[in-house]
Amino acid sequence: MRKIRVLITFLMTIPLFGIADAEFRVGGYYKNFSTLFNSPIPEASVSGIVVNRLRLNLSYAPTDSLSFAFAYDFTPRVQDPLLFSQSPIAVSTAASSYRVTDFDSLIYPSAETPAGSVGIYHNLDRASLQFSTDFADFSVGRDAIAWGSARVVNPTDVVAPYTYDQLDTEDRVGVDALRVRIPVGVMGEIDAGYISGADFDFDKSAIFLRTQLNAAETDFSILLLEFQRDLLIGLDVARGIGGAGFWLETAYVLTEPFNDESDTSEDYLRTSIGLDYSFGGETYAFIEYHFNGAGAPEPENYLTNLEQPAYTRGSVYLLGRHYLAPGFTRQITPLIGFGGQLLFNLSDVSAWIAPQVSYNIAEDIHLSIGGLISLGNRPEDDGLTELRSEFGSYPNLFFSSFRVYF
Repeated sequence: MRKIRVLITFLMTIPLFGIADAEFRVGGYYKNFSTLFNSPIPEASVSGIVVNRLRLNLSYAPTDSLSFAFAYDFTPRVQDPLLFSQSPIAVSTAASSYRVTDFDSLIYPSAETPAGSVGIYHNLDRASLQFSTDFADFSVGRDAIAWGSARVVNPTDVVAPYTYDQLDTEDRVGVDALRVRIPVGVMGEIDAGYISGADFDFDKSAIFLRTQLNAAETDFSILLLEFQRDLLIGLDVARGIGGAGFWLETAYVLTEPFNDESDTSEDYLRTSIGLDYSFGGETYAFIEYHFNGAGAPEPENYLTNLEQPAYTRGSVYLLGRHYLAPGFTRQITPLIGFGGQLLFNLSDVSAWIAPQVSYNIAEDIHLSIGGLISLGNRPEDDGLTELRSEFGSYPNLFFSSFRVYF
């Protein structure tokens, strides 16, 4: 808490006046997500969540080579009290473990107050400084860090990834980092940095080195990432093939390679490969195959496999091994769009279908409705102690979204 106050105080001491070319911007948005879902257990009742999110974005650039960024989220939620302590989805990733220190995200109710149906949260999501030199670009503070060209599952994105069921993916969750980017040639770059965990604990932090280059009309990226004592070696390749786009993103993770003690955890490989194509500018379609080497081959082993490092610290959330993910968007009119995605577990023949219709009410006002429909064998008992399929154990979810930008 004290570290955050020191950072904010430092940012506020920068003079806003006296520099002729200084640029100060204020923006943000309000979003409402209203969601209904039913449990995969037949006897369970329908539950609902209403999430309101107000975000304020501030940026200040006193010179061309120096800038500051700040973003704060205020999020009241109304939902079933049980959902404040557990998720309706079998597996999810942590909100963000890569922060030196942070506010208590829950403003109301207090820890001593009995759980009700209302919760108010907040999040200091950005607080960073960026400056440029002739040699490199530097950034320090809380900012977003993400990699990967895959459309559905990014094997190299383990710092603060989004899961398939995440409805609001516009702003990546901020992490505390020191980052240096060095241009190489016309389109190349060396990207290196340190991402801090709680209290600068090295065992909870990450260090990365990433190179990017273009050759033979192909973008290549190689990533070395040490995170929480695991080592990720990643490769990302993207290029055009005819009129289509192609990507291959893969990551091999060595679990605790620097640990001399015997370890029963297994190294694992994750790979996504796909194609996309735009039909006349109004219809866009893609298909992606994902291999999850950390997953279990049989549904009865899904839950016991969650003890592996891939799930406890590697941000893996899919339970099986082989997946197919097609999707499309269609602009029906200039104001109305329709799209859908499907995540299909090829091993247990279950799927999660995500249709959505969007309507652009005005330039900065958007409305959409959609759902996540689960198909597959449902669990046999109320305790969900053994799954019969992955997506069959997930709820059906229907939502509406209202967004206003300013």
